[in-house]
Amino acid sequence: MTTDFLDETTQQVQEQKTPKKLVKERQFKGMSLSERKLARREKLIEAGIETYGTHGFFSVTVKDVCIEAKLTERYFYESFKKSEELFQTIFLQLVDQLQHTVMQGVMQSSPDPKPMIHSGLMALFSMLKADPRVARIIYVDAMLVQELHNHATIHETMGRFDRMIHAFVMLMMPRINYSEQEISLVSTGLNGYVTQVAVRWVMGGFKLSVEQVVFACEAVFFSLLNSFSEKQSA
Repeated sequence: MTTDFLDETTQQVQEQKTPKKLVKERQFKGMSLSERKLARREKLIEAGIETYGTHGFFSVTVKDVCIEAKLTERYFYESFKKSEELFQTIFLQLVDQLQHTVMQGVMQSSPDPKPMIHSGLMALFSMLKADPRVARIIYVDAMLVQELHNHATIHETMGRFDRMIHAFVMLMMPRINYSEQEISLVSTGLNGYVTQVAVRWVMGGFKLSVEQVVFACEAVFFSLLNSFSEKQSA
């Protein structure tokens, strides 16, 4: 790190003394200033996933993240105001990945509802088991970081999964005899159920197999699916 760091520092000092128009044209190791900033930001995000996901948000300092990223603290504050901002960025990025993974799982088994439910749940819990860091960040620490609650990040994220389940129900049963409000409440309940199962599973150290956890969630989804199907055909 020392040689690159010294070269980078020298380059930044030169950039501070150079008119802005020239700075835009200056390259360092084939990268512009904005590209280097973006690369440093990505390093910090990767380091945050590793440190927060391994040791927990409340046991990690800015210095710890920077050591993992092999960057000095000045570069941390170049991209983030505080630890909570980095954590929020990571949380939202991981939730995006998780939601995309679940949707892929669901659509791979389309159009049969039960295989779609199974595939979606398998995708969700398999991703968490494959990378416990992701599981800890999303389903343990995110629930405890007050900043995410203050900014309604948790609420908005849960809402995204509510809407995903809602869309799935409407896709499978477009003629269902329930109101939008009723289906919305059911979707929220299903999401809450899966979330609580995931939290207990993660905090318990993944003692149950993925198949067992999926079965526990499927039981509720399938029961509701049967109930809705009866209502639709009535």
